[in-house]
Amino acid sequence: MRSLRLGYTTGACAAAAAKAAALALLSQGKVEEVEIVLPTGSKANFEIRSCSFGKSEAVCSVVKDAGDDPDVTDGAEICARVEWGDRTGVTIEGGEGVGRVTKPGLEVPVGEPAINPVPRRMIRKAIEEALGERLEDRGVKVTIFVPRGEELAKKTLNSRLGIIGGISILGTTGIVVPYSEEAYTACISLGLGVAKACGCPKAVLTTGRRSERFAQRVFELSEECFVQMGDYVGYAIEESVKKGFQEIVIWGMIGKIGKLASGVFYTHAHSSPVDIGFLSDVAESCGIERGKLLELRKAVGAHHFLRTLGEEERRKVCEKICLLAAERARERSGFALSVDVVISDFKGNILGRGRVG
Repeated sequence: MRSLRLGYTTGACAAAAAKAAALALLSQGKVEEVEIVLPTGSKANFEIRSCSFGKSEAVCSVVKDAGDDPDVTDGAEICARVEWGDRTGVTIEGGEGVGRVTKPGLEVPVGEPAINPVPRRMIRKAIEEALGERLEDRGVKVTIFVPRGEELAKKTLNSRLGIIGGISILGTTGIVVPYSEEAYTACISLGLGVAKACGCPKAVLTTGRRSERFAQRVFELSEECFVQMGDYVGYAIEESVKKGFQEIVIWGMIGKIGKLASGVFYTHAHSSPVDIGFLSDVAESCGIERGKLLELRKAVGAHHFLRTLGEEERRKVCEKICLLAAERARERSGFALSVDVVISDFKGNILGRGRVG
């Protein structure tokens, strides 16, 4: 089995494009490749896709290679325009296709382009490496832009986070690790930060986009209050406490909520298969008769388990599972949160609900 290939973040690509543009402006010659130092201390080489220059400015671009990560910005052209400025130092701006922050709670202040702090430092360092002592006499303005950025941003959660008009320039290490936990948990943290800063009374944590849509039909809350946690239930609970929430809702389907009820806080199928034995034990505690229990213990999955139950039996069992899940989540929060847990079916119908705290 081949190893998954690493890629580079939009922040690393922006820094490489900026360094190439600075070198082209200084030398008045075409730049085909640059090397930058990543935040980890390692070095990386980037091929320059396009390079144009004049006496006062230069523009270069790098095509983002996300490796084997399914990133919507893979293949995007990240561009940098470097212009001589009137004042010393390095000024960083966002242009076409780079989003602008419109809501509080992110690492970048409202009104600023969505270029995160680490990429800003990378860009500044890359410019300093290229221009050296010349920055003592004159400064430069760096404008990062992404030609298809606004279109790509529609496939991200940027609008939910209040980043309007394009993608974000991101990355803490400069390297994209395929399917990385870091990327997903960072997204959860950002979402909760925005929700808190926007005054959401509670965070509604959902296991995916479908369960989020169902939850939005029931809870009349602003869109910032809804955060997709995926399989990272434990992390989302702990982060909700850190962000200062006192109440959360967890919405999902029988498989993942059943896992939470049994004390599992990372619910990916490869790490934690559905425990039919546990679900059957819950059913037994709800008074399900022996003959039906024997059928339940043979179920091949969580949804098969539910289909085996009658309507009233299903309601009792799902409510008990929700209550157990809420208790496990409250314990995980250090008893800092009130927790409301909802199980729905594939159409959004509520099968059970339980609340503690």
